[in-house]
Amino acid sequence: MRFSIICLLLFLTFTINAQKNKTKTPLTSEQLPVPPESDIRLFYIQRSSNANTILYDANILTDKRLDTKDPVHTYWIRYTEGGKKQELSGMQRTLAYGLHTSAIKGEVNAYEGHFLAYRKRKFIVKQNAKGEPIALFMINGKMQILKRVFVQTDDSGMMPSVNYIELWGKDVVTGKDVYEKFKP
Repeated sequence: MRFSIICLLLFLTFTINAQKNKTKTPLTSEQLPVPPESDIRLFYIQRSSNANTILYDANILTDKRLDTKDPVHTYWIRYTEGGKKQELSGMQRTLAYGLHTSAIKGEVNAYEGHFLAYRKRKFIVKQNAKGEPIALFMINGKMQILKRVFVQTDDSGMMPSVNYIELWGKDVVTGKDVYEKFKP
């Protein structure tokens, strides 16, 4: 009984906080701010519910290699709160926006992983030939460099649901822009 009450309180807190930052009219990907450029930026995720953005940056050590314990640093830019940076909460890290990564056997400085909230498509984080960090993700049936994700949600129910996901990236070979829109 006590565990159920604690879970209910956590759920209500999470729901109230989500509602506090929600916009009345869902945003489109074109309406959202573009985060500042960074040499360590892998990609970012934006949602239709508000302008707050989740950033995924490479954790680069002083020897210029990815951190073996935690190759990706995930955090917010809270545009609804003046653009401040904020670490993910424990719940956000473990249920919504967090990642699971593990070293790829036989490859140096490369990690395979998946989003904890969406395990169907795996990604690879590594450094390219120039030493730049990249995230490879399946876009249009091919591993491409992921740059941006937009999630169109329906927040009308008790729990939000995903209408569709848009992916933007770069072709690994040609460098040309790639795009995919799908319903999970």
